[in-house]
Amino acid sequence: MRSSSRVSMMVNVLWPLVPAAIAIHFARPDMHLTIFILNYIAMVPAANLLGFAGQELARKLPKVSGVVLETTLGSIVEIILFMVLLKTGGNRNVPVIRAAIMGSILANLLLCLGACFFAGGLKRDEQEFHEAVSEAGSGLMLVAGMGLVVPAVFSNALQGAQLPDLDDKTLKISRATAIILLIAFVVFVWFQTKTHDTLYEDIYTADEHKDDDRHKDLAKAKLTLTESIAAIIISIACVSLIAVFLVEQIPYIVEERHISDAFVGLILVPLVEKAAEHLTAVDEAWDNQMNFALAHVLGASIQTALLNTPLVVLVGWGLHIHMDLNFELFDSVVLILAILVVGSFLRDGKSNYLEGALCIFVYIIIAISAYFYPNPHDIGGNAGEGH
Repeated sequence: MRSSSRVSMMVNVLWPLVPAAIAIHFARPDMHLTIFILNYIAMVPAANLLGFAGQELARKLPKVSGVVLETTLGSIVEIILFMVLLKTGGNRNVPVIRAAIMGSILANLLLCLGACFFAGGLKRDEQEFHEAVSEAGSGLMLVAGMGLVVPAVFSNALQGAQLPDLDDKTLKISRATAIILLIAFVVFVWFQTKTHDTLYEDIYTADEHKDDDRHKDLAKAKLTLTESIAAIIISIACVSLIAVFLVEQIPYIVEERHISDAFVGLILVPLVEKAAEHLTAVDEAWDNQMNFALAHVLGASIQTALLNTPLVVLVGWGLHIHMDLNFELFDSVVLILAILVVGSFLRDGKSNYLEGALCIFVYIIIAISAYFYPNPHDIGGNAGEGH
């Protein structure tokens, strides 16, 4: 109840589902659909607690470092899901992981950013944000998007050549790209927290004073350092258990319920893993803190592209799993188009509810297409490997 976000507080009513989801996994392992649904919903309050605890811990740090830490803690849910998918399913889950990577970025860029623009636009004719936040974020996303899709472009360009070692070369390119993207992430964090920290500090300080609920937020009791760390540990434990139980049901959902890998990875998984970050960002936009909202939305997208994705590729390398960046052509094209669409909206440093609605509409179109996208075995060949 100490959260400054009403929606975040309302999510707490779902907490009884957390023990219920864990219990039914052990009590009735044959109830696959019920286990999936309960754990899917239970992920929301668990991830929300992690986001809130991260927010409270971030208050005790300099503003720029706090935003970076908060975004990183929000990414823990995603990292856990990726690692569980990789460890439990191996090569079988690689298509789902690749779709989830793309889906996570698209959910942030289109759905969450669109919701921020729309929510803020309902209270004000226009909202303004600083070019240092928007331009750095959109530019980095374009570079990251290019890095992610180059292995897929390489593979598809040479598909007709019938090279016997094409998959092996694509895998090597993916691993080299992962290392470069990790270095890019370190450079980005250094840029934010060291060389240009005063610029971002001024931007975030100004945003804090624009907060419509600042007086209420300041009046609320805050978590202590010990309470924040305890909440983070509890929420990570819950998220980890729920992620394992959720991932175990994916084969059933795909094979028995005939939901495509693309829809599970591109839409279902990202929606629940990013729920806490989305709630935080939309609340900030509603309170006229667009720079904070953009920092969380674009920061989460950048972390997925430059940190989480390289990590899962490198861990797959260590586990001898064929985890590459050979995305489906559909995913690659949609990602680049989404980055271009969002970049065009960010260019003028202003937003309104129309731009928000358009972003959400684009996301819905992608979700409908993903629902009808066939599974690899339905279209033959090695489609699941990006061919």
